[in-house]
Amino acid sequence: MAENKQEQAKPMQLQVEMDDATAQGIYANLAGVTHSETEFIFDFLFLQPNQPKAKLRARIISSPVHTRRLMAALIENIKRYEERFGVIPERAVNVTQGHS
Repeated sequence: MAENKQEQAKPMQLQVEMDDATAQGIYANLAGVTHSETEFIFDFLFLQPNQPKAKLRARIISSPVHTRRLMAALIENIKRYEERFGVIPERAVNVTQGHS
């Protein structure tokens, strides 16, 4: 029984496969979040300077459990980033006027 528990305690290694286009990533400089009782929807957009509209680059739909895990991962990574590179400034952008 002890061997079975040790096998269960080992973390599974996940292999991620992706094509070249996906590996390149997509730039987004604006995001929107909405939710229902069963899911969160993340819209990632690109807003060109001095343009009145943004282009949707990606939409991710996630469960509440995975969204909470994403939030925890973001908080941890921002903490590590700021420890290494300094505090990320919080700056509000006025999207309707195109400047801050």
